[in-house]
Amino acid sequence: MPSTHSRSSPSLRALDWRNFYLADVQTGLGPFLAAHLSASGWNPARVGYALTFQGMVTVGFQTPAGAIVDEARRKRLVVIIGLGLLTAGALLLFVRSNAGTVYTSGFLIGLAGPLLGPTLAAITLGLVSSEKFDTQFARNQAFNSAGNVASALLIGLIAYRFGYRAVFLTAAFFAIPSLMSLSRIDPAKISNARARGSTTDHQQVSPQRIGQLMQDRILLFFLVSVFLFHLSNAAMLPQLGELLSRGNARTAAPFMSACIIVTQVVIAAAAAWVGKRAHQRGRRPLLLLGFGVLPVRGMLYTLTQIPTLLVAIQVLDGVANCIFVVISILVIADLTQGTGRFNLASGAMATVQGIGAALSNTLGGLLIQRCGFNASFAGLAIIGTLAVGLLFWKVPETKGRANREATARSTQPFARRDFPVEDQPSD
Repeated sequence: MPSTHSRSSPSLRALDWRNFYLADVQTGLGPFLAAHLSASGWNPARVGYALTFQGMVTVGFQTPAGAIVDEARRKRLVVIIGLGLLTAGALLLFVRSNAGTVYTSGFLIGLAGPLLGPTLAAITLGLVSSEKFDTQFARNQAFNSAGNVASALLIGLIAYRFGYRAVFLTAAFFAIPSLMSLSRIDPAKISNARARGSTTDHQQVSPQRIGQLMQDRILLFFLVSVFLFHLSNAAMLPQLGELLSRGNARTAAPFMSACIIVTQVVIAAAAAWVGKRAHQRGRRPLLLLGFGVLPVRGMLYTLTQIPTLLVAIQVLDGVANCIFVVISILVIADLTQGTGRFNLASGAMATVQGIGAALSNTLGGLLIQRCGFNASFAGLAIIGTLAVGLLFWKVPETKGRANREATARSTQPFARRDFPVEDQPSD
């Protein structure tokens, strides 16, 4: 199938801005929530439980959402539904912050996440050829991070002037330009075959495909390393928000915005380079770098509580997250090329990612309550070290894997294969 990249340029530009404005919505519902609950009198353990609940809702819906995205032919409608859930959750948080409202909002936001990110990745894959997916997806992340920077500046100012509650109303308003940019993506330009990593529009996704995915040991080890990465990483920024809000919640908002801005500026500046480098040199060296800076960041947090230095340490967060958000989805695309299982595999990755993130917030909250912030950051850093080790020893380079295995089959047709390759017609 020929590339539609040049013919889809208006749609790709709309996709850029769709990622920009979606970041505006999500920024207000991220780390600011932990700081808001902490400033509202919630103790660290209760904050952790609330964030864990939201994460577990996301976990439960990730893999089914991947199958839905694979089958959905109106992918823009899937994004609209996810955006509606996200906006409803933001408005609930604006109304009040009691337990019932916070958990209801968490349920809605938890459902939205599995629909938004994977669908936008599928739309990207459906708009461009697989050869151009590396650079276009990296461009998506650059625009997403630029949107995070813009919204963090605005939201930090609003939180400082009007309090954290106003943040959630602002996030809801950001849904309007997001919908406008989505409407400019031409659905006729989206190839449903490419959008699910398939070579034919007739390939079906069945429940048995989850079992087939689990037979690939490289994918399994990669998913475990992703779990450990997020078990280590997810709680660090919310905990930093709690640490900064202790004693002076009002001045914590600008510092929290600064932390987000530093991270997102790094991602916006480096995402395109990461995508280009991954295309030229492969995925593994970049992944090892991104995973490796995580434990360093955690240990640096234990050495100071000076706000300006804590903000500076966020450069490492930008490096780790830039590499992860770009390269992880490229690894999934590599491992599922030609199988029609791209979104299902992405959902599986998002599931383990969500489990790790949810448990991270609970673990971090309990460690803070019992041992203090330093012990929590150190414990999370140790888990990050385990993630690096697993990635180094068990996950090889994935770029060109399908071609290498095809060559191996043609030269050694009777050789034992450790990893299954989907080279037969689907049922």
